[in-house]
Amino acid sequence: MCGITGSFGQKVDGVQTTLDILVHRGPNGNGVKHLVNGTLGHTRLAIIDIIGGQQPLGNERTWLVCNGEIYNHLDLRAELADYDFATDTDSETILALWEKYGTRAVEHLDGMFAFALVDDDTFYMARDPLGIKPLYYGFDGETIHFGSEIKAIQHEVDEIHEFPPGHWYSNKDGFVRYYDLNAVQDEANQMATKPTLEDIRETLRRAVKKRLMSDVPVGVYLSGGLDSTIVAALVAQEMPDVHSFSVGVEGSQDIEHARRAAKALGTQHHECLYTIDDMIEALPDVIYHLESFDPSLVRSAIPNYFLAELTRKYVTVVLTGEGADELYAGYHYLKEHRHDPNLQNELVTLTSTLYNCNLQRCDRMTMAHSIEGRVPFLDTEFIKLSMAVPLDQKIYGSKAIEKWALRKAFEDIVPQEIAWRYKEQFSKGAGSSHL
Repeated sequence: MCGITGSFGQKVDGVQTTLDILVHRGPNGNGVKHLVNGTLGHTRLAIIDIIGGQQPLGNERTWLVCNGEIYNHLDLRAELADYDFATDTDSETILALWEKYGTRAVEHLDGMFAFALVDDDTFYMARDPLGIKPLYYGFDGETIHFGSEIKAIQHEVDEIHEFPPGHWYSNKDGFVRYYDLNAVQDEANQMATKPTLEDIRETLRRAVKKRLMSDVPVGVYLSGGLDSTIVAALVAQEMPDVHSFSVGVEGSQDIEHARRAAKALGTQHHECLYTIDDMIEALPDVIYHLESFDPSLVRSAIPNYFLAELTRKYVTVVLTGEGADELYAGYHYLKEHRHDPNLQNELVTLTSTLYNCNLQRCDRMTMAHSIEGRVPFLDTEFIKLSMAVPLDQKIYGSKAIEKWALRKAFEDIVPQEIAWRYKEQFSKGAGSSHL
């Protein structure tokens, strides 16, 4: 993963200092490109084309900085064979798409990303459909400033805005939405046949497989809950002996369940045990990287901070379980509304706001330790399919079993005690909510 920053309108001094602020997002190198009408800066965590993928990337007139992964970049390269690619990096496909499609380039990307592109007097930015990767911007009257984190541009502008997920922006067209979960839900509602359990299983399998794309070691978070264990099981089928990671206080339920899951799946398992003193000591760092004082977000970020710290000792890329609760009604309060016709709208709302909660926590805590986190449940193909799954298969039967379809689809590759385990908040399962 990476950190990006820069400006359009006029050149800005001090970009190198800003990159130093973002070095945790990319410790493997950085670059700056000064243009007549702006500046682009990039600090790199090398994942694809480790040697040749330095940024900013450019050609005669177009320059790009990108934070993210484009999972369909090999397919795009085949489709854009007329473009003279200079590297093997996935980000360069954005330049080729821009040359062919202009502002509609982003519509062809399958991945998680936030990027900025300058083409002569045109400035173009975009953020992935769900906001998995962060992007902020602000105006100083003449110049637009942007960065991967608030701290990257807070010295440049008085007012900072979050770039909306599923949008692109150009200095000529303003903001344009290209992905709308409500429209996806409408499409799902029109499907003639509803997804089967096999559809759920195979679509998520594809989502996981594409997220194993990497030139560096890949691992998986394994809390011992349903979601992470499903992902870990699918990864283990593709990568035997994959490294898995869990976190908690001594004797916590997550630690015990993760141990059992790791044994069943045959992963190389690692765990981090922390204390209340460790939490207090880490708190300032957690808030600095999280860029939020929200109590529930901070509470869940602390164990994730320790988890990422452990993970970085073994791998650079990790798959996580974010998104399953929102797509499959995994929160307890939703059971009370299982017969409410507006329940599906609530799930859409929960999913569409993930970028300000679980996804923010995931990005900031992994990036605090220079790790790339990938979220297969939030694959756009899997999202659309999941929205077509009937609500009575998400909250099922007289016992109101949450995420029933997900449990049933994977019960033969996930240990039974985990497949049907009662859901707990991450901080509670990790054992830190009561400390």
